[in-house]
Amino acid sequence: MIPYGRQQISEEDIESVVDVLRSDFLTQGPVVPQFEQAVCDYTGAKFAVAVNSGTSALHIACLALGLQQGDWLWTTPITFVASANCGLYCGAQVDFVDIDPLTWNLSISVLEEKLAHAKTQRRLPKIVVAVHFAGLPCEMERIRQLSKEYGFSIIEDACHAMGGCYQGVPIGAGAYSDITIFSFHPVKNITTGEGGMTVTNSAELAGQMKRLRSHGITSEPQQMTRSPDGPWYYQQIGLGFNYRMTDLQAALGLSQLKKLDEFIASRRRIATTYDYELSAFPLQLPYHTAQNNTLSGLHLYVVRLQQGSVHNRKELLENLRACGINVHVHYIPVYAQPYYQQFGYNREDFPEAEKYYSQALTLPIYPSMGKRDQQTVIAALHEELTRQTNKKEFVKS
Repeated sequence: MIPYGRQQISEEDIESVVDVLRSDFLTQGPVVPQFEQAVCDYTGAKFAVAVNSGTSALHIACLALGLQQGDWLWTTPITFVASANCGLYCGAQVDFVDIDPLTWNLSISVLEEKLAHAKTQRRLPKIVVAVHFAGLPCEMERIRQLSKEYGFSIIEDACHAMGGCYQGVPIGAGAYSDITIFSFHPVKNITTGEGGMTVTNSAELAGQMKRLRSHGITSEPQQMTRSPDGPWYYQQIGLGFNYRMTDLQAALGLSQLKKLDEFIASRRRIATTYDYELSAFPLQLPYHTAQNNTLSGLHLYVVRLQQGSVHNRKELLENLRACGINVHVHYIPVYAQPYYQQFGYNREDFPEAEKYYSQALTLPIYPSMGKRDQQTVIAALHEELTRQTNKKEFVKS
């Protein structure tokens, strides 16, 4: 089976983890801060906080920014549910901003219109989570301008985007956001098995998130309510969680990070081949670049079936999987999930997300994908699209 995504683990990666297994610390040792510093060096951010998942990173980012009951968090509906769930974890309410029909990120024009209306209703968001869908950065400069006008904080959900850049600067540098979060799940651009990270340029936010990831505990005397009893002393000064990353995971991440640029270059080669080979197919192809030297991290390669070009997307997907090609759909709109339906979202409020979901198909892309496998995907897709088109025309006649 050709997967839609796959980790690439080398002997060097394995040895890095084995070295930690042979060391004195499996967790809460020196390797986690080394990984955090390496990510800061790569992105240009001042501070990093490693955690056990991208979801945990989103959660503590929201808490550090003060999200609570009575507040609103806004994000895109075309994302994994964690981008919205983090708001619910904090007791806040969640709303969605429809997507742009070309980039498939949240639409700036819709965001601007929605903010103007929300101001009249006194329902402005406390946080906007800008998801860099498939790795393509959102229009962060414009979102920052709107945040200054309307007073919301910005989290960049860059789970898909590590290794990409915005206006020539690595994703995570934080010029236009308060906090950026990364995921290191196996199908992401680098992996720690499971894991995530927040990066920020605020020492205060970083300090809060470090405490939140470890039970709300501090060993820093200047943060305590009284002088410590001795060198063993610590205080829980807030309610936190056990969201720590292990040194085993951090060792894998450190090793993987050294190859991130190589991985991204491979993804770009694969995407360029898709772009060329699929250009004559009845598909809308994804954006990888934008103005001002903005480049996607290319976590996913999503195409959209042109309206009316196929008889049945489900049948198309099932036939491709029967050929050993694990195509997928990213994502079901979050508001359409059974849990979210209780909040009364109206599908008609998100026409572009609805159209996107009816047409989207994710093709395989991962650094170790060979030319033969990619040509197999292209040939099978061409055959199925042709068959579906002929079937549709036959049904019409």
